[in-house]
Amino acid sequence: MKERLIFHIDVNNAFLSWTAVELLKQGYPIDIRTIPSVIGGDEEKRRGIVTAKSPVAKKMGVVTAEPLFMARRKCPDLKVFRGDYTLFRRESDRLYQYFCQFTDKIERFSIDECFLDMTGTHLIYSDPIRLAYQMKNEIYQKFGYTVNIGVANNKLCAKMASDFEKPNRVHTLFMNEVQTKMWPLPVSELFMVGKSSSKTLMEMGIKTIGDLAMVDVAILKRRFKSQGEMMHQYAWGIDYSPVEARSSQNKSISVTETLEKDVDRIPILRKILLRQADRVGKQARREKLYAKTIALIFKTSDFVSYSHQIKLVNPTNVTEEIYKTSLQILKNGWRGEPLRLIGIRLTDFTTDNSKQISLFEQEKDIHVDKIQEVIDHITDKFGEGVIIPASLKEEEKK
Repeated sequence: MKERLIFHIDVNNAFLSWTAVELLKQGYPIDIRTIPSVIGGDEEKRRGIVTAKSPVAKKMGVVTAEPLFMARRKCPDLKVFRGDYTLFRRESDRLYQYFCQFTDKIERFSIDECFLDMTGTHLIYSDPIRLAYQMKNEIYQKFGYTVNIGVANNKLCAKMASDFEKPNRVHTLFMNEVQTKMWPLPVSELFMVGKSSSKTLMEMGIKTIGDLAMVDVAILKRRFKSQGEMMHQYAWGIDYSPVEARSSQNKSISVTETLEKDVDRIPILRKILLRQADRVGKQARREKLYAKTIALIFKTSDFVSYSHQIKLVNPTNVTEEIYKTSLQILKNGWRGEPLRLIGIRLTDFTTDNSKQISLFEQEKDIHVDKIQEVIDHITDKFGEGVIIPASLKEEEKK
């Protein structure tokens, strides 16, 4: 059996880095990575929190997920930039396409990190460490931002390695390096060990990953059940999970919105869902995907979350159909309580939207697709809300 070779590539401070590069392209005079800056929402609204911070802001005590008003207290000169998730997805896709020249076995672990299975490529790339440095340097030259690359024999160790020291680094964590490089780390740094488990382990006297590796697995299983066995294996650097490309079947496209104030009025929710239907539909159309399932996501003012979904007879990525289905779900699935958050999620995708319908309906669908394509082109150029189909305009007025 061939020894596996896995790369984990993680964009350093992705949201801030991608925003900085885009601003520089547009002629912005300062690289926001060099000043006190953050990516966040609206400071006057409840969703105004820090989602990414510059190294300068970090040194001044700004932390991720804190409210922007608290960040500004620590750093009065803080510059706040809104997150552009269309930009982030585009940059993520560009990076993915770059990876495709090296291997076809790529798992998008999140928007800013991927696993690459490089097993069996030694005839093409004789030195994997040299290749990792080449990729790191090319990414900076091509795209203008830095990445960390972890090189290992499995996904767990590659992920751990890429987190060792940042930014702009290549690290290895092969099986023969686990004891020297990973065991001295605090147990809280082991992948998949959360705050609660970490606290319990510390109370048991297990302070480092090495301590965890030395504990009898039976003790861990009694305390943590199946998770205990997994943690013990991870402490030894054992992970057999494959690098799995995300298929259209396990993909989802979603958008959620935290509301300025709790909302329980249908007319307001209608307008929000119309905007969201257009966004998720547009993303699906870009990726040539058609959803067979549409769901609404709800979070109440008491922070209780639930969702309700409908399976479609015919898959779709058309804004109007997504919106009307969402209204049906709202009518049947919403419990009527004040909402703090609402969102739409498309899942169960197919690339084939063929339907068992009449020739007239097929021609009608082609017409709808062409209209939708024109609308997408206009909104790409001039922004959302510039043009709305008449049928939906009437819905927006309700």
